[in-house]
Amino acid sequence: MMDNKPVKAILFDLDNTLIETSRAAELLKSSLSLDDDIIRSICDKFKRKLLHESFDPTAGRSIDELRVGHWEESLQEAVGGACSPTLAAQCYSLWKRSRLERLSLAPEVRSLLELLRSTYKLLLLTNGEAATQRQKVEAAGCEELFDAIVIGGEHAEQKPSVSIFMWCFHLLQVQAEDCVMVGDSLDTDIQGGFDAGVRATVWISSAAGVVPHDSVKPDYTIPTVLDLPQVLAQLK
Repeated sequence: MMDNKPVKAILFDLDNTLIETSRAAELLKSSLSLDDDIIRSICDKFKRKLLHESFDPTAGRSIDELRVGHWEESLQEAVGGACSPTLAAQCYSLWKRSRLERLSLAPEVRSLLELLRSTYKLLLLTNGEAATQRQKVEAAGCEELFDAIVIGGEHAEQKPSVSIFMWCFHLLQVQAEDCVMVGDSLDTDIQGGFDAGVRATVWISSAAGVVPHDSVKPDYTIPTVLDLPQVLAQLK
């Protein structure tokens, strides 16, 4: 979706958070007589549940209760039988606290955003439950780097819905064709940007960058956000 208009704004999803479980693993090791392989299996199961999580705020269950449930189910699946709800809650508390403590932008990423903001309007667009995502943004200390921050959980629809992209364009006072969408999810970031009609989509893929045959095709693929200036130079 490229033309000769100058890019005015960049929409980012930088929510590629390290899923840290080491402190929870230490708790499990001290509380249960299990070998390292089983404890690793429990933590891996939790990570998979988190990555495929679907949260419905109208279901009467908080995001914290949902994620305690992830730990309970992971324990049950790995060792069989009932597990202690208290232990699952302790695992979740340790995981949540350690994740927030570790959240930060790498200095080179922060420098890149500061440089880009001198030329472009920047907006952070991330899916997820509102309170959780706001905590992560605050922990990362990145609010001052963006002209606006949009959390999917605060809106009726999240990425890849076109409506949330339209809201972003409204906040920045730009048109879709003025914008570039940058993210690491083909299903939400790239598909959403494509459907909304942005100038270009940029997929961050640290792997081989192979796009599945049934997926939307990004305009550009880069291994790290630090390579974004090279893409922007081509769009001038």
